Amino acid sequence: MGLILLFSITSLISAHDNNMELKEIGKAQKPLRIGVVGLVHTHVHWILGREKLGDIEIVGIVEPNRELAQRYADQHGYSMDIVFDSLDEMVKAVQPEAVTAFNSIYDHLDTVKYCAPLGMHVMVEKPLAVSWEHAQEMIALAKKHEIHLLTNYETSWYGSNYKAYDLVHTEGKIGNIRRMVFHTGHFGPIEIGCNPEFLEWLTDPVLNGGGALTDFGCYGANLATWFMKGQEPESVTCITQQLKPNLYPKVDDDATIVLDYPENQVIIQASWNWPHHVKDMEIYGTTGYVICKNASAMEIMTGRKQESSALEAEPLPQGFHDPFALLQKVVQENHQLPAYDVSSLENNKRVMQILEAAKRSAETHKTIIWKDMFPEAAMRN
Repeated sequence: MGLILLFSITSLISAHDNNMELKEIGKAQKPLRIGVVGLVHTHVHWILGREKLGDIEIVGIVEPNRELAQRYADQHGYSMDIVFDSLDEMVKAVQPEAVTAFNSIYDHLDTVKYCAPLGMHVMVEKPLAVSWEHAQEMIALAKKHEIHLLTNYETSWYGSNYKAYDLVHTEGKIGNIRRMVFHTGHFGPIEIGCNPEFLEWLTDPVLNGGGALTDFGCYGANLATWFMKGQEPESVTCITQQLKPNLYPKVDDDATIVLDYPENQVIIQASWNWPHHVKDMEIYGTTGYVICKNASAMEIMTGRKQESSALEAEPLPQGFHDPFALLQKVVQENHQLPAYDVSSLENNKRVMQILEAAKRSAETHKTIIWKDMFPEAAMRN
């Protein structure tokens, strides 16, 4: 899948003892002991229903809503004996090595506040935090106590995105990037049948930090930061709408974010108003384009040809194919994330800055100049 796909078999071999046989690559000496914090984010089904690969073990679950915990126990088969009412109870009882946060975005900060001083690593669901203020405190705690603080996105595990990165940055197939366009979202969390426990915080401006802007705007910000290798935009412009105020009276349900860079532009269209589920990416360069339609289907045009060709991206290698496998590698095997990796803290710091600037732009109806909102950027220039 190319040199830039750092999850390749070659890079896996080099990251381990040279005498280790290929069959041992990605196999941990013991499973990573994971505590699941919260069940109110329905992405939690990802880890609860995950195939047992021997790399992780769920040793505890924090969920005070016993009815919800029992419902998921019936679905996934875990014992209610490992369910605790609080993070403190769970940690004292089972002592996990790391936790995965499936609570509200607002509660990410409290999770890190508790875990970081104990040296306990944390992976949160996207985005990193509910606000830039929360994010700064979380980042400071992670650095002070030297813990890993990762952020998980569904798109981090799309083979198509890594193939596109390789085509753009390693093979130079489309020239320099001039424009990136992201379409992310679906036809609405109520409409797709999200459960009440999820909707209670997802549609709350305090607990989620916004609506579609927060929920789906973060995907494009994350991937653009990766492709732009951490470069800061010069300005951020955002327009939000309430197209369905009867369903979502407290938050936006549609957002368009424009990031202007010195030599290119990023457009992020995040919405609860699409007629379909969508997480795609279009990258236009000086001599061609790459389009990622989903996790595997792609389209490419090179050399200013008038015709494009279809590609099918391979899935990511076992052991680096999902967030929990990566968490095990980082915690137990000291796997080093590349600069501005999609899961990394430095990338998701930038994501939170972009989202904060987008909110400010939408509220004021003005374009936000990056160096004015984040003075430390001006000091670096």
